[in-house]
Amino acid sequence: MTATADATPPASAGRADGYSSPLPTPRPHLGHALASEWTKLTSVRSTVWTLGSLVVLVVGIGLLAVLQTSSGDYTSIPFVAPALFGMMVGQLAVIVLGVLTVSSEYGTGLIRTTFTAAPDRLRVLTAKYLVFGTVAFGVTLGSVGFVGIAAALLHSGPAAGHHGGGEWLGALGGCLYVTLLGVLALAVGSLVRHSAGAIAVMLGLVTMPPVLGGILTMWPATKGIGLTVVSYNAPVGLIQLFGMPNSGMNGSPTPSAPAQLGLLVLVTALAVAASYVVVRRRDV
Repeated sequence: MTATADATPPASAGRADGYSSPLPTPRPHLGHALASEWTKLTSVRSTVWTLGSLVVLVVGIGLLAVLQTSSGDYTSIPFVAPALFGMMVGQLAVIVLGVLTVSSEYGTGLIRTTFTAAPDRLRVLTAKYLVFGTVAFGVTLGSVGFVGIAAALLHSGPAAGHHGGGEWLGALGGCLYVTLLGVLALAVGSLVRHSAGAIAVMLGLVTMPPVLGGILTMWPATKGIGLTVVSYNAPVGLIQLFGMPNSGMNGSPTPSAPAQLGLLVLVTALAVAASYVVVRRRDV
């Protein structure tokens, strides 16, 4: 009995060396991170509620505006202009979702599991930006396009005049503008790591410039700064990108739509770069 027991090696001894898992073990790459972030984004209720509210606001308010207009109104405004009214409020849903995409993981502690399973933090953050940006842009573009097509079908008579492709290009820029606001919110969320704090920062960035600019125009010494702040902000940027007339405020300059979009691209790029640096260096 003793000899038999000694001759039988323990089960673990046979795995001491030369063991290979029967399961495939591919080297992790960006595609794996994208699949993971897609699963996270589409499996939580916050995505449905935020993007659903965006669609309801843009399509609902937009269609109401379309029904209140006539073909003659579209001689001076593009067919996609009615979507602007819902987008003014709907952009907040994109901003909130952008923050929650990263801050919710910090709040629940899931970010520790994420970085343990995928130690390359920059790859994870890149996947978040790509997945969120693609989804936000697709939903925004679909909502705006639906309103624009509805307006074109109902009011494309001779009184509406002839519209080129420029108005649809402007709408594309408007959807990109809102998506960039969401990407900026995601960057702020990764820097602040707190949902309420990051949302407060983004709401301040979107809503405060018109108010602050109006206050600064009250004094001669700061009037120039105030007029610039009033001209370069999210509401004015959306108005110009959607082709609505904007004559400025109290003699303020009227920057072009590409200038508005370029400024947001610059601010968002700086915030994203900062998020890469901070997420890579600090502890979870």
